[in-house]
Amino acid sequence: MSTEGQLHRAPVLEVHNLSASYNRKPVLWDIDFRLEGGQIAGIVGPNGSGKTTLLRNIMGLMEADSGYVKLFGGDLKDVREKVSYVPQRESVDWDFPVSVREVVEMGRFRSRNLMRRLKAQDQDLVDQALEKVGMLEYAQRQISQLSGGQQQRVFLARALAQNADLYLMDEPFVGVDAATEDAILGVLSALRNQGKTVVIVHHDLQTAYQYFDSMILLNTRLVAYGPKEKVFTKETLQEAYGGRLTVLSKLSEVIAQSEFPVRERGFKENTGSGDGGA
Repeated sequence: MSTEGQLHRAPVLEVHNLSASYNRKPVLWDIDFRLEGGQIAGIVGPNGSGKTTLLRNIMGLMEADSGYVKLFGGDLKDVREKVSYVPQRESVDWDFPVSVREVVEMGRFRSRNLMRRLKAQDQDLVDQALEKVGMLEYAQRQISQLSGGQQQRVFLARALAQNADLYLMDEPFVGVDAATEDAILGVLSALRNQGKTVVIVHHDLQTAYQYFDSMILLNTRLVAYGPKEKVFTKETLQEAYGGRLTVLSKLSEVIAQSEFPVRERGFKENTGSGDGGA
């Protein structure tokens, strides 16, 4: 790609003056940011700050009051195959009679070919996705028979099978065991190393600095966004959380990078030359 082309390359995600509400109660107000590719970004903020609402607006699952979202410089309908969405685990009916493999196979169907049979190449991608999350041996098991952590791995495998460029995930670490957490982090690191972009709604401040390259800090309004070192400060967190920040007395320890050693298993900090910001 030419230098001129690189300078004019559209961001992976652009949210412009976005406002949204439920039953006329504002949940997001005038949110505006741009996110470049090849990174893991966290959407963080206190309960009720609009994290999931932002993700739902990005995915077109609810209509904004004002503003717009662009993905890869265009509308979602034009780039949908490049975007994969992993909703909250509790929003899924896990009693539905379907096997692990059948769930992951859903990632290989497109809106224009829902009736086609999967090809051998598709099945290979399904196997690879299941293997990456450690669930290949459970392929024929019913999803209702899985633990919460295993169910989350299956959802991640479905996203991987789609082979998207942007992955949007809503609280993927909630209710999972340590082994699943490590497995997810390892997969996310691999995606970033491939130049993919991952955006995650996350609620745990004490792991946010460790997990993400950049952050989008919300409290109905956009408090800050950009590289984690810029966003994760006493001042910005105080502004976002106020009196609800129960760990504020220990914040100097929480935000010190020395308190966030690189995980021994499955996850490596991004040491490449990318900007890692938004």
